[in-house]
Amino acid sequence: MSDERADVVVVGGGPAGAVAALVLARGGARVALVDKARFPRDKACGDVVGPRGVQVLRDLGLERCARGALPLGDMVVLGPSGHRVRLPARPGRDYPGFALALPRRRFDQALVEAACDAGARMVVGRAARLLGGAGGTEGVELDGGGRVLAPAVIGADGATSAVAQAAGLVDDRRVLWGFALRSYLEAAVELPHIVLWEPSRRRAFPGYGWLFPGPGGTVNVGLGAGTLGDRRAGAGAVRMLPAFLEHLRDEGLLAPGKEGAEPGRLGGWLKMGLVGTTPASGGVLLVGDAAGLVNPLQGEGIAHAMTSGRLAAEAVLAGPGSAAGRYRRDLGRAHLRYHGVAAAAHAALVGRPALTAAAGRLLTTPGVGAALAGGWSLYWNELLDGAGPGPARLVAGAAGVLGGLASAPSPVRRRLDRSWPGGG
Repeated sequence: MSDERADVVVVGGGPAGAVAALVLARGGARVALVDKARFPRDKACGDVVGPRGVQVLRDLGLERCARGALPLGDMVVLGPSGHRVRLPARPGRDYPGFALALPRRRFDQALVEAACDAGARMVVGRAARLLGGAGGTEGVELDGGGRVLAPAVIGADGATSAVAQAAGLVDDRRVLWGFALRSYLEAAVELPHIVLWEPSRRRAFPGYGWLFPGPGGTVNVGLGAGTLGDRRAGAGAVRMLPAFLEHLRDEGLLAPGKEGAEPGRLGGWLKMGLVGTTPASGGVLLVGDAAGLVNPLQGEGIAHAMTSGRLAAEAVLAGPGSAAGRYRRDLGRAHLRYHGVAAAAHAALVGRPALTAAAGRLLTTPGVGAALAGGWSLYWNELLDGAGPGPARLVAGAAGVLGGLASAPSPVRRRLDRSWPGGG
């Protein structure tokens, strides 16, 4: 394979990389979109594009990429005591009042096709290493031979990003790791559910379970476990999925079914809360999961991936030489305040099953849950900025203030603030 020249190499064709490539190509840049897989390909995910992701599709005229998606509104949180809290979905000033459910196999392929239609060139191969030195990037070398030469590289290659590792932008000792396991089942579920589960009484699972309706009468069901720095703990989600499905049957959310492996099982790593990762330096910018842009409290990643891909592309188009600083500033303004609090809360709860269980039981107590539902929905889903006026915004704003005060002493919060001065 001969060398290829481009203005920007985007490594990874998921939502972050595809949106970045599309925005760059529309802006007149020569873009090489590198991915190790041929599309369509599957991905471990809850398959839900949150309201801010839906807004990105609207802004970029990409609604066709979500053709056939199932709109989702309110969400139900099922607590450890069996109590349910319905979190309302309301439109904000700059996002709609609904999410979309669509299998990643279809969604990612549609986004890649849109990027290529805009002028990006697809290159199938694994980025083996970065080219360049202290003076900056010169592109990537592919493991099958050949190089893609460019003065800017956008790493969109997931939580275990080879680009982030090669550029020295990740400290594995500090990362908040998580592992998610997903399966598809045939079932009729009206509303998406987040499940706060206790495998044994008052000892919470270190994360949450989900049951999301999807198009065609299927549901996406799975477990997401926080592991902090111990990636070996991810196997726990795999072992516990059958017991979790039985819990859903006991709660009447799934019909009795056969024991054994469920179809479509797939797992993947998550990197959360921007912790332990420098999102940009020199000519390398990280987006989506590669940057640690997964909500530490409820696991959303697709909307964050799309918004970060757009921000990174716009930063490069505004001037490659200053792109890293501009991107860090814009990303910090968009996410740092929330992720500092959420990451500190995540770190405090994972590994403390009794405390996590108590928090889940308190929040889903009927009187408490009903009083907090509107604000809980806004804050938990990172929708406070841009929310319309009203009681829900006041509750979410108070949660942000109290969370900021409570998390100030957290080592996770302090390290994040020190590594990103002025970002919030």
